[in-house]
Amino acid sequence: MAKAPVLTPQADDFPRWYQDLINKAELADNGPVRGTMVIRPYGYGLWERMQAEMDARIKETGTQNAYFPLLIPESYLTREADHVEGFAPELAVVTHGGGKELEEPAVVRPTSEMIINDYFSKWVQSYRDLPLLINQWANVVRWELRPRLFLRTTEFLWQEGHTAHATHEDARDFASRIHRRVYEDFMVNVLAMDVVPGRKTVRERFAGAINTLTLEGMMGDGKALQMATSHELGQNFAKAFNTTYLSQDGTQELVWQTSWGSTTRMIGALVMMHGDDNGLRVPPRLAQVQAVVLAIKGDEAVLATVRELGDRLKAAGIRVQVDDRVDTPFGRRAVDWELKGVPLRIEIGPRDLENGTAMLARRIPGGKEAVSLDTLVERLPGLLEEDQALLLTQSRERRLARTVEVATVEEAVEAAATGWARIPWAALGAEGEARLAEQGVTVRCLVAEDGSVPLTEDAPGNVAVVARAY
Repeated sequence: MAKAPVLTPQADDFPRWYQDLINKAELADNGPVRGTMVIRPYGYGLWERMQAEMDARIKETGTQNAYFPLLIPESYLTREADHVEGFAPELAVVTHGGGKELEEPAVVRPTSEMIINDYFSKWVQSYRDLPLLINQWANVVRWELRPRLFLRTTEFLWQEGHTAHATHEDARDFASRIHRRVYEDFMVNVLAMDVVPGRKTVRERFAGAINTLTLEGMMGDGKALQMATSHELGQNFAKAFNTTYLSQDGTQELVWQTSWGSTTRMIGALVMMHGDDNGLRVPPRLAQVQAVVLAIKGDEAVLATVRELGDRLKAAGIRVQVDDRVDTPFGRRAVDWELKGVPLRIEIGPRDLENGTAMLARRIPGGKEAVSLDTLVERLPGLLEEDQALLLTQSRERRLARTVEVATVEEAVEAAATGWARIPWAALGAEGEARLAEQGVTVRCLVAEDGSVPLTEDAPGNVAVVARAY
């Protein structure tokens, strides 16, 4: 009999493959309350690396980290009508505390625009206080009806940035800067993910915003996933919270604002964009373990060589882990590391020592080769960069191969069964978008003819990128 595969093949059942991989790569488990999740150490290690890379980019913009309360007075959410309407179905509300009914219910934050704006109105007095640039790393709760680990969970982790500016232009430019220099740079250059930057339609933009910028990625099954968003809030929240400043001319003016966020959904995207039937494939620049050195047997000379090689790799700046657990069968350990997507696996046994070599397995392109122990360390940085570039190329080639140009709603729906469609926005419009929605297909974003982000929804030549989405 043929040996059963470790994972359900993607081609047989992509959702089942995804759940299998989340479980067997030890990324997360379902939590005790429906829709919650327990992020396991290996999965959390990926999030920590994502945090570190994004946090550095966020701080380069002059933004500072802060923290705001988890519980928000319910009355705060009534101050901006569009905002509360957009979140109302997802709210978790605390009505009792300390054994008593609360005088005012408290909402578990679905996002922090409301409470942060309350404090912005206190902190901003003069044009000298602007721009005010704040970010927080936190958890949020949005009651999810159809949960899926990392993609849609009732509680998830994220960063949310909130800023106040003196002018519309300054706020618009800052939202764009976050969109391209923080999010797109991180996704392309660290996650090795081909993403399409664009502008959301009115139907799809963030509740309470005047413009939403998005990054959309194509997953392995051809569906789209919204990766991160950056919003221009205009003066909607400034009016609701009376956030004004004294201008240089001596007049009281309302601030202009932005908000922007990215979440643990990116771990799900990592799985679905780069994973294959053997498990994860983690981009080397992201990987918390770039190379693992495995002892095949418990021979003392082998163990000494494995540990010494680990030290040399670490000294060379490679994030390495030594696996000398020889009480666990080698084959099982090798499969586990393959499932976890570690880019490079270096295997050493007694025969390898005799030959002065190690067996090098590359997870991303696949394949094995014997490599001299004397030249191994100097070769690895170049191989890691090759593999990083390959993942980006493969994700881009998939999107291009599975995106078609169409002219009608019917053609767009047909194309969305296996990938994405591009249709002139002038031919689609809000009416066509509504017809797509009836078929479970959405306009993921609008792009200009040259691929840039359009300044307005109705700019001549805008193209709608259409897909089914997670």
